Amino acid sequence: MPSNTRVLVADDSSTMRKIIIRSLNAVGIADANITEAADGQEAIQLFEQTAFDLVLTDWNMPHRTGLEVIEAIRAKNSTVPIVMITTEAEKRRVLDAIRAGVSDYLIKPFEPENLREKLDKLCPA
Repeated sequence: MPSNTRVLVADDSSTMRKIIIRSLNAVGIADANITEAADGQEAIQLFEQTAFDLVLTDWNMPHRTGLEVIEAIRAKNSTVPIVMITTEAEKRRVLDAIRAGVSDYLIKPFEPENLREKLDKLCPA
């Protein structure tokens, strides 16, 4: 994963954002290249203002869901990789996310190595 990869992390849990950011740091992405969004609406606004190479989003967030975030991003940019990081593991939910345009899916709780594997596949060096 290139160290200058610009990442948007959207999750309403500040603790979860910290865990994700620590995992991103472990794969070589500096804090300076990571932008946090505390809800879905903020994620959409940030995406519209900044060019990101990768988006990591939760499903259940206030103001806009992760599914709505994916749909808004896909309406603007069809190629940026998006990983849904969520507790929603039900098959129907996964299929909904795939239909919306998610690139990959990671179930919470996860190990940093699980995230690394997803990122290596989506954002090769």
